[in-house]
Amino acid sequence: MIVESPAKAKTIEKYLGKDYTVKASYGHVRDLPKGNKAIDIDNGFTPQYEVLPDKKAIINELKKLAKTHEHILLATDEDREGEAISWHLAAALGLDSTKTQRIVFNEITKTAIVKAIQNPRSIDTNLVNAQQARRILDRLVGFKLSPILWRKIKPGLSAGRVQSVAVRLIVDREDQILAFKPESSYKVTAEFSVNGSQLQAQLPQKFKTLAEAEAFLKSCIGAEYTIAKLEKKPAKKNPSPPFTTSTLQQEASRKLSFPVGLTMRVAQQLYESGMITYMRTDSVNLSEAALKQAETAIKGEYGNQYHKKRKFKTKNAGAQEAHEAIRPTDFNRKLVTGDKNQKRLYELIWKRAIASQMAEAKLERTIVDIAISTNDKKLRATGEVLKFDGFLKVYMASTDDEPEETETKGMLPPLHVGQVLDFVQMEALQRFSKHPPRYTEASLVKKLEEQGIGRPSTYAPTISTIQKRGYAVKESKDGTNRRLEKLILAKDNVTKSHKTEVTGREKMKLFPTDLGNITTKFLIQHFPNIMNYSFTARIEKKFDIIATGNAIWNEMLKGFYTEFAAKVKHTQEHAERGESERFLGKDPKTGRDILARLGRYGPMVQLGRKEDEEKPKFAKLRSDQRLNLITLEEALELFKLPRSLGEYEGKKVSASIGRFGPYVRYDGMFVSLKEDDPYEVTLTRAIELIKAKKEADAKKLIKHFNADVQILNGRWGPYIKYHKKNVKIPKDVDPKTLTLEDCEKLFEESKNKPKRGGRGKKKK
Repeated sequence: MIVESPAKAKTIEKYLGKDYTVKASYGHVRDLPKGNKAIDIDNGFTPQYEVLPDKKAIINELKKLAKTHEHILLATDEDREGEAISWHLAAALGLDSTKTQRIVFNEITKTAIVKAIQNPRSIDTNLVNAQQARRILDRLVGFKLSPILWRKIKPGLSAGRVQSVAVRLIVDREDQILAFKPESSYKVTAEFSVNGSQLQAQLPQKFKTLAEAEAFLKSCIGAEYTIAKLEKKPAKKNPSPPFTTSTLQQEASRKLSFPVGLTMRVAQQLYESGMITYMRTDSVNLSEAALKQAETAIKGEYGNQYHKKRKFKTKNAGAQEAHEAIRPTDFNRKLVTGDKNQKRLYELIWKRAIASQMAEAKLERTIVDIAISTNDKKLRATGEVLKFDGFLKVYMASTDDEPEETETKGMLPPLHVGQVLDFVQMEALQRFSKHPPRYTEASLVKKLEEQGIGRPSTYAPTISTIQKRGYAVKESKDGTNRRLEKLILAKDNVTKSHKTEVTGREKMKLFPTDLGNITTKFLIQHFPNIMNYSFTARIEKKFDIIATGNAIWNEMLKGFYTEFAAKVKHTQEHAERGESERFLGKDPKTGRDILARLGRYGPMVQLGRKEDEEKPKFAKLRSDQRLNLITLEEALELFKLPRSLGEYEGKKVSASIGRFGPYVRYDGMFVSLKEDDPYEVTLTRAIELIKAKKEADAKKLIKHFNADVQILNGRWGPYIKYHKKNVKIPKDVDPKTLTLEDCEKLFEESKNKPKRGGRGKKKK
């Protein structure tokens, strides 16, 4: 039996006897090679797959095993990606179709494995073709668009069918926020005393101006307040369905503060260890066996009245990824062993799944209208009493919606119609409308799913990629204080005062970078189809149709590529460079132009132009500054670097910002400023950092021959720094005994050694 991961293989081996050998392929074994020869466009988009370099040893091992075993079971994941892995394995291993079968299961339990073995099938070529179509189309888009970005914006950039549209969502939201003009209004709240208890009520409508609010409060002077209407209504809350891939990513982000990538890694670990069902699914359905198991667990733990069988309907009609929601494989297992993250995510999955099969929560909602004797407006108070907790005993789903100022909820004191209330005070407080919230990773996942962009299994790598590529950053920001006007009516007197609120505070939100902004605007201008939300969603639906066998994959690619290729050619030949330059004004001292633009190492401001007699000067933007927002005054401040701080031991000390961030320079030494601001750092603080750097360097230095050759202590042990090249020292050699000649010899030997594989290569 061949599966993807060794952890999965290890778990399955526990359930199967000595007649089975379970081995892992470590994911995909073949892929499209880099370069122009990967796809034969003229021959029906035929892909030219090759075995991945780091999988050759695994392929050889699996080939030997295939020859010595009677049957081969391909047991990769049940989604399209898993089907494609099985297909690639069959091709790479040259498997005999008469003794090879495909099996699928959505949980790693003995029952599920045995049932799968008893119900084998052949590889589903429709699913394989849907995966092939996505892989080839995404390669074509990325391979054709990226070089255009290198030429028209900046070298080293990348574009992608889903990636670029995800960045557009963030950019569009930022544009909405920048264009937003907050509107002021005044909300009225009244406080009453009822038999020693406090009752709060609000005026349902708001006033636009301070004068209107003040006029209302003055009209209430000397008023009598009575209960005009009291209405009690039964209400109920229903539980959310069990998790799909995207809802798990969203809820883990909100409740556990997990990035979506971490959620998927931990869920994979739980699945492979047999704790949960398959975690890449669009379905909210639960199997009959799972429903019965949940019923037994709920009745045993909480009582019969807490159980209610529910079957949820999957909204996405094209969902092909799996047949069941994410759930525990055993509902009686409330906790699992493992690391902290595994325990927390499992508990979240268990609670959500078990709650989905519990009774609704029953409430009693009370609405009270309070009449004012001096005018015809009414105040309103609301209260809520929980009569039966139901599923709330276990779990309450959260949302991404930012909290609104709503009517107060909670128990109200005993009240009756006609009752006169003891007035304490009334307040009219200024409020401001809020701009649309920036995306968190969770809310971006929700938006991508709503728009039908990509598939839930792609969201984690997509969000990770756009941050790694520098198109967006996830960060928190402190807010600023804003003054609010306030009116208070108490003891028949209206007084004015104010309070302060913090506005603009952001916690781990996604902000577009200048690079993301410029790249997105360029792609929208020249490739509106690729960047169109509905177009991207329609492509996904076409993949779904291919997966059902109702469309031919390479014909779908041909329909897309003909127009796309023509657009690529036209853009290469005629498009101007991406607009990344803003004229800010003239330097008051020299009269030279000051520009804000995207440079090779990121956003910067430029004093002077290339055609000027004097060379331009450059200054890097600060992390909180943006090309489209920076002002002339802010740009002039940036040119104050490098700052002279004074002298230390007769040598100059200065502060500046370079390619790798802010630093202090002293006697050819560069000391990184990790926490200090180069515009504010003092000479005293700079000397502290210089001393610390000297001390660290002294500990690092083992032997010094000249400026180009040194023996140093590194993270992985002693090494030779030879003319800016690092040379490894053999373990059996004492670095202190090395001579300059020895170092030269080791350097020459290192040039002839084969290079090791890069990062991400799996260790054998």
